[in-house]
Amino acid sequence: MESLKAVFWKPDPAAQMRKCNSLIRANTRKLDRDMAQLKALDSKTKGFIIQASKRGQRNPSQAKQAAVETRTFARELIRMRKQSNRLATSKAQLHSVQMQVNEAFAVRKIEGSIRASTGIMKDVNSLVRLPELTGTMRELSQELVRAGIIEEMVGDSLPDNELLEGEDEEAETEVDKVLGEVLQGKLGKVEGKKVDKIEEEPVAEDEDFEDQEATLAQMRGRLEALKS
Repeated sequence: MESLKAVFWKPDPAAQMRKCNSLIRANTRKLDRDMAQLKALDSKTKGFIIQASKRGQRNPSQAKQAAVETRTFARELIRMRKQSNRLATSKAQLHSVQMQVNEAFAVRKIEGSIRASTGIMKDVNSLVRLPELTGTMRELSQELVRAGIIEEMVGDSLPDNELLEGEDEEAETEVDKVLGEVLQGKLGKVEGKKVDKIEEEPVAEDEDFEDQEATLAQMRGRLEALKS
């Protein structure tokens, strides 16, 4: 019955607007969940950096390994923050798309026609190329094409190497900056303590290292999952 109605009657603008807004809200909720996960991982990773630094200072024989660990965790922290910034930018674009879409339907209600918007098309093209939003944004773009708000379908998602472009060049400088931010005020406190229990808990430290390695692998998996 719906297919027959689609042949003989034009789509209901109010229904189209509701569906577009529903898809936009779904995308916004997805971004909020992803950003919340990244925020939790950010706090956990800062804790691992502090733990590794303290262990290296308590036990000079592990200082080299601890330094490697802190830089590894700092790189992961940089990746998380860059991804979080991308998601925040995408959320702002989604909000802009929603306002423009509602405005376009409002104009249609008054004037009886709708004009394709290059601004919405640009934002939708940008959003649909993000791996986090590809599926639902494609559905939204199809609805916007049917409504006449945009004129064409959008492109493919960005490959990961484009999303991470420039990370390698900036990594070492950013790593130093992140380590300074996370360890500031804590290095002095640790250095001020007497190192008189260096050999007390070697087994526990080995277990901590194994736990951190496993957690690092989990964090990388979560980062990849957020892109899929």
